[in-house]
Amino acid sequence: MPLEVGKIVEGKVTGITAFGAFVQLPEGKTGLVHISEVAQEYVKDVSAHLKENQMVKVKILSIDTNGKVSLSIKKAMEENPTIVKSRPPVEVDWNSGKNSSSNASFEDRLAKFMKDSDEKLHDLKKSVESKRGSSGYRKSAQY
Repeated sequence: MPLEVGKIVEGKVTGITAFGAFVQLPEGKTGLVHISEVAQEYVKDVSAHLKENQMVKVKILSIDTNGKVSLSIKKAMEENPTIVKSRPPVEVDWNSGKNSSSNASFEDRLAKFMKDSDEKLHDLKKSVESKRGSSGYRKSAQY
């Protein structure tokens, strides 16, 4: 099947660089997914989103006269939301914390959370102030 602009095809990531990823397409052609086209969110490191030999769906954005193929994973996901990776639901056991009682009311648990939070904030502030020194600000010398 010939490559056409606008088509969504599957390819294999063959290389990752600081500016994007190279994807081998059907018929042996290779295209580039620019870092700005890897994901919906800001991508600082391409290798945090893609791995070599990973199969990905890409949309063909352009094919220039020299045969360079520009690709987008982001636009392929927009058109086919079923390929977006879904995360499994997270189960939270609200009664598994330290010193928590399954008989405690919501208000009791909230009060305990607020107390613990205030204590941690106080400890953090004390730690930051001790690192700054007790002299406060320094006065500049007057001439």
